[in-house]
Amino acid sequence: MQTSIRPVPDVRRVSYDSEQSPAGPDRDRIEPSPAAADGDDPFAQATELPLDQLVAEVERRNPSLQAVSEAWRAAAQRYPQMVSLEDPMFDWMIAPRGVGPEGGWMIEASQKLPWAGKRRLRGSIATAEADAARGDIGDTRLMLAEAAKMAYFDYYLARRQLQVNADTMQLVRQLREIAKSKYEASQATEQDVLQADVELADLEGRRAEFVRDERVVTARINTLLHRSADHRLPPPPEQVRVPDSLPPRETLQEVAVQSRPDLYSVAARIRADEAAVALACREYYPDVEIVGKYDTLMPPDMQAQVGMRLNVPLQQARRQAAVQEAQARLSQQRAEYANRRDQVAFEVQAAMVRVSEAQKVARLYTARILPAAEQNLKSARANYVAGKVDFLRLVDAERQINTERERSFQAIAKYHRRAAELERAVGGPLPEPAASP
Repeated sequence: MQTSIRPVPDVRRVSYDSEQSPAGPDRDRIEPSPAAADGDDPFAQATELPLDQLVAEVERRNPSLQAVSEAWRAAAQRYPQMVSLEDPMFDWMIAPRGVGPEGGWMIEASQKLPWAGKRRLRGSIATAEADAARGDIGDTRLMLAEAAKMAYFDYYLARRQLQVNADTMQLVRQLREIAKSKYEASQATEQDVLQADVELADLEGRRAEFVRDERVVTARINTLLHRSADHRLPPPPEQVRVPDSLPPRETLQEVAVQSRPDLYSVAARIRADEAAVALACREYYPDVEIVGKYDTLMPPDMQAQVGMRLNVPLQQARRQAAVQEAQARLSQQRAEYANRRDQVAFEVQAAMVRVSEAQKVARLYTARILPAAEQNLKSARANYVAGKVDFLRLVDAERQINTERERSFQAIAKYHRRAAELERAVGGPLPEPAASP
């Protein structure tokens, strides 16, 4: 009986370092290591925390990546088990006196040989399943990179908000001195000085919140690095760049299809199920067992014997059901691949919309909002010294510049967090946008 096998429709090979052998590239061989000691600090000499090195250290140290790497190594060892022959069989018998004139003995050796192509197909299934497990390594690597970048920019935001808070406190102290001088000269009331004291107390409360946020995100980074949560970190950079443009959506969609390790895993499972269908069809053919025998109980001219055994595949219903089961699983994986591609396209589109919106907001703060707030404070300060506005107007201008500076750094951090989500959706670093002509 013959059963046709349909080719996989529109399943693009995902270029996630795909190889045809169960052994993977060196980049997937994550050597297990003991818990990182606090003295083993790769950032000990750094003046600021480098993002690329942080991501690399998280990948090197985090136990989750080591766990999936060992799972892949275990799956890779299935290949030699599937392609090897069964152990040969050895039989020996002895007949006591009375069975023949002198008794006798018999020795027999046999070796089972599967039908041609079965071992190759079993090896193809094992290789494809190992490739699917290797995709889990890439997926975990993307997850850790995203988590590290998210924590990094939360750390950056906490430090920048502390700096804004310190600068604002210094500004309010200067405004308090101006109000105190005007009060002593009977040009203002004591309420102006008291209002400045209230502002300073409020800023102290905000500082406590920012210190808490910094400690929490420091603990998160150290946990990703697999070391004690309170280990010291170098400061983040004072400035991070927001790019002027992003790659086209079509480019990102194409990169995602080629780079996403989950698509690679599903494509590998399709290859495994294709081989499983072909193997189920081969079960209609018998396996052979070669036998060699020497029997002293037989006549001398028949003592040495050579022959073979083979199973007779009469159970057609069982084999037909096995083929149909394998074909159904193959259809399931094809549908899963199509569904995953649609989901990847949605994730890239949604992440890009969020990144684009965050980019516009961050640039708006830099180009328009912050310069306007600074000019407003400068004008309010000059007018208060000249006696043209009251102290509350000056305090409102101070509050506005403090709020807008905080929001500016929040917008920058939000952009980079959204960019980390987009990189996760694309399956790796974003390609450089094309240069303008």
